[in-house]
Amino acid sequence: MSSLTYDLTLAGLSIGSAAALTGIGLVVTYRATGVLNFAHGAIAMVCAYLLRQFTVGWGWPLALGASVTLLVVAPAIGVTLERLVFRPLSLRGGDPAQTLVASIGVFVLLVGGAALVWGTGARTDAPVLVSADPWGQLAVVVALAAGVDALTRWTRFGTELRAVVDDRPLAVLGGIDADRVAAAGWAFGSFTAGLTGVLLAPYVRLDPYGLPLLVIEVMAVAVAARMRSLPVAVLVALGIGVAQSQLTRLHPSGWAEPLLLAVGANLFVVALLVAALVLPGIGTGDALPRPAAARVTAPPGAWAVAVVLFLLPLGFAGSDLHTSVQVPALGVVLLSLVVVTGRGGQISLGQAAYAGLGALFTALLAAGRFPGLPRLPELAALAVAVLLVAPLGVLTGWPAIGRHGLALAVATFAVGVGVSRFVFEQPYAVTGLSLGRPAGFGGDRAYYVLELLLLAAAVLAAHTLRRGRTGRALAAMRDHEAGASAAGVRVPALKLTAFVAGAALAALGGGMLGMGLRAFDPAEFDPVRSLLWFAAVVVLGADSVLGALVAAALLVGLDAGARGGVAAAVVGLLAVLVGRFPEGPYEALRKALSRLRPERRATLTPLGLTTRRRLSPALATRPGSPAPRPTTALRTETGPRPHPAPVRPTGTDRAPTPTAVPGPPPSPTPPPAPRRGPGPRTRPASPAGTGRENEPVPAETLPPGGRPEPAPPAAAGRGLGADSGADEGAAGGAGARKTPDVGGGPTPRARAGARAEKAPGVGDRAGRRGKDGAGTRGGAGAGRLVARGLRVDYEGFTALDGVTLDVPAGRITAIVGPNGAGKSTLFHCLAGTLRPSAGQVLFDGRDITRLPAHARTRLGIARTFQQLAVFPSLTVAENVRVGAEQGRAGGPGAVERALRLLGLDGPVRSLPAEGLGTGTLRRVELARALAGNPGVLLLDEPAAGLDTGEVTALARVLRALAAEGTALLVVEHDLDLVAGLADTVHVMTAGRIVASGPADRVLRVLDTGTGR
Repeated sequence: MSSLTYDLTLAGLSIGSAAALTGIGLVVTYRATGVLNFAHGAIAMVCAYLLRQFTVGWGWPLALGASVTLLVVAPAIGVTLERLVFRPLSLRGGDPAQTLVASIGVFVLLVGGAALVWGTGARTDAPVLVSADPWGQLAVVVALAAGVDALTRWTRFGTELRAVVDDRPLAVLGGIDADRVAAAGWAFGSFTAGLTGVLLAPYVRLDPYGLPLLVIEVMAVAVAARMRSLPVAVLVALGIGVAQSQLTRLHPSGWAEPLLLAVGANLFVVALLVAALVLPGIGTGDALPRPAAARVTAPPGAWAVAVVLFLLPLGFAGSDLHTSVQVPALGVVLLSLVVVTGRGGQISLGQAAYAGLGALFTALLAAGRFPGLPRLPELAALAVAVLLVAPLGVLTGWPAIGRHGLALAVATFAVGVGVSRFVFEQPYAVTGLSLGRPAGFGGDRAYYVLELLLLAAAVLAAHTLRRGRTGRALAAMRDHEAGASAAGVRVPALKLTAFVAGAALAALGGGMLGMGLRAFDPAEFDPVRSLLWFAAVVVLGADSVLGALVAAALLVGLDAGARGGVAAAVVGLLAVLVGRFPEGPYEALRKALSRLRPERRATLTPLGLTTRRRLSPALATRPGSPAPRPTTALRTETGPRPHPAPVRPTGTDRAPTPTAVPGPPPSPTPPPAPRRGPGPRTRPASPAGTGRENEPVPAETLPPGGRPEPAPPAAAGRGLGADSGADEGAAGGAGARKTPDVGGGPTPRARAGARAEKAPGVGDRAGRRGKDGAGTRGGAGAGRLVARGLRVDYEGFTALDGVTLDVPAGRITAIVGPNGAGKSTLFHCLAGTLRPSAGQVLFDGRDITRLPAHARTRLGIARTFQQLAVFPSLTVAENVRVGAEQGRAGGPGAVERALRLLGLDGPVRSLPAEGLGTGTLRRVELARALAGNPGVLLLDEPAAGLDTGEVTALARVLRALAAEGTALLVVEHDLDLVAGLADTVHVMTAGRIVASGPADRVLRVLDTGTGR
């Protein structure tokens, strides 16, 4: 080995050792807490500054300063973060997206605090803790990696650590101190971050922005290790470090020379791009937590105040107005985050890159330096720059198609870092570049007026995305992606649309910012800015246009009126409190003020007391006794339920199940067979990993319904769930019959053949084509769904083994079987959310095996979910309208017909879906499916959470749909419902159909086979 090669290898090992320390810290923190700690670099920077302060500033001995920094301060930072920031989040469910927002908030807070304390200038006198000889650093890395790996693999603490990460509540029930485990993980992760910072500080630029970003760039080693394997992280770090050092020997020539040199100097960035965009993503969380993405209600008069404040700078002069011109431009940039994050629910940490490209392209076009295009006037250059940058939004939109949560955050941040390193910091792109203002708008006041006009246009565009068909589709995708796809929304295309629109707005704002500053400054579009902007928009309301404008004014105003870093510190502080105040600062302040107001209790007048005594004689003899509680709940549906079933969009149809609320007896209407007991139906999870049909089902529902018989207009809305007197908490009768364990085991006594007669009313009306209800669909929507030889394997486990199934038009087909039989897997194959490894799915003779869920919905295959898949931020009517707009065309009256058929055309139609009872939400989901005019309707446990009366009314509707030609497939555990509803029953076990035939015969055979 030559001397040069050996020296470069040693230098590469030194670089790789520092990167390996970062990887170890990130992996340990993630394994202990499930948090991808974006604040790792900021902690490293703070520790490096503290060691310098102890030794250079205060004259402490190096050993003492290093000991205090690494053994006291760094672990204390980790424990503090765990206790005050991340523990509240974990106790509330540990949503990966919320923890991401909090970790970004910590990053921004520490960066802003360091800028306030030590200034923004670079320091070159950081003390050297370990010499440049790589062997010492390498020994530290190997010792740490080996020790941590042994600790987590072979000790009781390691077992407890894995248990806490997998399921914290279950670990706590098992006697594990989850808080202690998480605190230990955070303490060690912060220790490795501090060690990384003090080792790197003497050899790199020590400033509040440079060092944190450098540490984040080497996140690639942890992502490549899948945030799990320490040996892989160490080997990847050392390999990249040596390769980057060896590439310095190359001296390319020609037009590609600058780019190749940039790649050689930023190999960790290239690795981050590859790891984030090519390798499988980490984390499976949702795009954003619902409170962060939900619409924020502005205080009364807020818009009027905002307009006045934005017009106020027109009276300024001098430097004040020069600073003010940055606010509208930054407001347009932040509106891009409202579109991508607030409307589309997608995490985007690379918006600074698109804003910078907008400014750069505007400058190049105005200077005549853009390849292939002539010199353009500034306004024309800005417009063309927006058109050029918008398609580049696919760079972050494409990863969003298959990634969510943490994986999407890493991918979008990697794109932003790559653009910054390979474009903004390269001399060939920015040397000698200046940017002027449009002709006639050279003065600050005139240019500010132009900015206000462009800002108004951007606000109008962002506001338009909330309205109409596209706005409803975006809200549906944000609230429940799987539900949106099942409703017919083209989710991949819609994600790309959101990112392209966001890139266009960011480019417009970036060009405006560059013209306002009269120069292209790469520092204004640093990747750290993306984190700051994202945190500011989320904490002030991701779906609030007004919140974006407030954030722009806050960021510019605080840094202009005080020392740099104040804005970052304030935004970071708000972001770290997201776990304690998930509704946002305004809502938290409003609630705090409401608690301070004295409580005013309503009292009865003498006349009221007299009236109450006459109406309630029993109370007259009991002074002070409370008013009597009615035995029958009123179905007003004008407000939230006492115990609403939460709707949590998770990208799948799973959701936490609330505790059942017991209620009074069900409706006296006799059911066709004995029904459920008064509690929730609790079923163990499927061992196949896909048995979502076995989740506990909430018992809270709306009152059972009457018949949706033909009625005059004044009595419209008497569909499923109407005319009920039962309380919403009722869960049904007693003695419900569940699916037996096929092949053995106890089973309730069979009552096959006890199918209820089809009730008049909805069935008669729906059968008359052209009448109200669903009758106008007639047989035009009919279809035949066939599965042939479906096979699905999960890591060696066969979930489906050659299943063949026929779902004919005009018939109700049911699938029953024990837990883990493969019912849900088969359902997902038919719905398009899972592609089988073998076999075919045919619809009217057409092979649709490879079609996604939304494409099948548009063909006429609709589905419902066992766990509610509604869109909480939309009203009931808007939920149904999404199905009509995105599914197969059902005619102009499809929405009203579906609402009327399911009894949702009363006041409830205008209520947001969030907070409504389970029974109502079941009807909303079914109405949304019917509004798309399906020929095949797939129902995954449609009776889950419904009481006896609601199940009876639901059965009437389903029989009516079958009578008019719709093909129905029902996956259900309740054999009584199946016996009274299905024409054909298929029994599944171990991934196969073991029995098929008429309901009475098959169910009788099942009971006979179990010895009942």
